[in-house]
Amino acid sequence: MSVPVLLGFLGYLVRNASAVAFRCGGTLVTSTDNARRVVRDLAASITALDDVEQHAQKFVLAWIDSGAPLFRVRKPDGPPTHLCSYAVIFDRRRRSVLLADHVKANAWLPPGGHVDDQEDPRHTVLREAHEELGIEAEFDPVCGGEPLFLTVTQTRGDHSHTDVSFWFALAGDQDMALRRDPAEARELRWWPIDDAALWEPADQFDPGMMRFLDKLRAHGGVSEPVS
Repeated sequence: MSVPVLLGFLGYLVRNASAVAFRCGGTLVTSTDNARRVVRDLAASITALDDVEQHAQKFVLAWIDSGAPLFRVRKPDGPPTHLCSYAVIFDRRRRSVLLADHVKANAWLPPGGHVDDQEDPRHTVLREAHEELGIEAEFDPVCGGEPLFLTVTQTRGDHSHTDVSFWFALAGDQDMALRRDPAEARELRWWPIDDAALWEPADQFDPGMMRFLDKLRAHGGVSEPVS
């Protein structure tokens, strides 16, 4: 193959990377298949905290394997079940997590959002941390680049739908400079994970928040649960 022809072919691959399919072991593999495999590997990597998370994990793996669409492609709720990622900023030294008083949800939530079409959920949390907080985040050693927690949640309010959410722990510090996005959050606040009284009432947080804290504390070497 001549150099001009080779360069032309490489240019075609670059321009059409998301649409190019290739043969692997006799099976047609597409970009969609690759994204699904990444998501499945992340879901399967999680060691369930309890029966609730174990049930959620089984549901998510079956959902992925069913071939159903995984990513939100139409606002606000299409398809009705889709992926999200939470970026829980964890100050390991002060044992605190950063939450936002979310404008739309009217609840204290970790930064995060919907996983874009074909996006790796690990990229989602880093992107959301930059967009919502103005930081270039790194994964906390508590779980590295793997999700620590998995939830399946029916959202509140209008256009209710099901969020399948990966929860990641990102390294943080209460002294770090943050840039709040007023369209997303009314306030940013650090919450000590070992002070159970501060986490009442629980309904001001994501329904999975207390269980996430139990898991974070366990991974951080603290034996007593928050709840």
